[in-house]
Amino acid sequence: MGILFGFHAVTVRLKTEPQSVLEVHVDASRRDARMRAFVQRAQEAGAMLIESDDDRLSRLSCTPRHQGVVARVTALARSHSLDDKLDAVEADGRGPALLLVLDGVTDPHNLGACLRVADGAGAHAVVAPKDHAVGLGATVAKVASGAADSMPYFMVTNLARTLGELKERDIRIVGTADDAPRSLYDADLRGPLAIVLGAEGKGMRQLTARHCDELVRLPMRGAVESLNVSVAAGICLYEALRQRMAAKR
Repeated sequence: MGILFGFHAVTVRLKTEPQSVLEVHVDASRRDARMRAFVQRAQEAGAMLIESDDDRLSRLSCTPRHQGVVARVTALARSHSLDDKLDAVEADGRGPALLLVLDGVTDPHNLGACLRVADGAGAHAVVAPKDHAVGLGATVAKVASGAADSMPYFMVTNLARTLGELKERDIRIVGTADDAPRSLYDADLRGPLAIVLGAEGKGMRQLTARHCDELVRLPMRGAVESLNVSVAAGICLYEALRQRMAAKR
């Protein structure tokens, strides 16, 4: 059993997998239009509604930033492995694989934002190493606004080995680095692709960089030297999406 909190995260679960929602706790003191609309949607989904006070909601969610909505949920069935997911993508035939690889992202807010942008750009999965990454949790789910349910997230034992296995599937590995010789906008991102981003400050590990087929940089025209990892992920993924859409025209 797990916990979801916040309007977006719980609403998406009620919409996509209502049978997995065991109960929904709502702030008994809220009677505003947003809460009324949420309660109606929860009732239509057949959820068990429980009125609770702020203290109980904070204890359930382990944060005061619950927005007055906390749900107890069962875990969703996910693809058993990255290989299974890629096999399904190949069988589907609707387009080349697009993966986001995060090396060293340990902040749940950053992971949640990355999952959200990956879902929006139509990526097939997000991949991270088990020993250098944050796992899925309630904070990730809230920030992801439902994408934690829809976007497959695979934590692998050995990231370098996984990148090698992706290459065996003819998936090109493109990493980002501030000192890369070529801009993102000069790279061909139309084929099967894994975009690799490192954590803020440290960037990706040297071993990870060595497994990339190409390193590209994001042009920086202002005073700041780097972008938040989720912002960088959005720029990279949507540039890949733009190129793929242009190729279809």
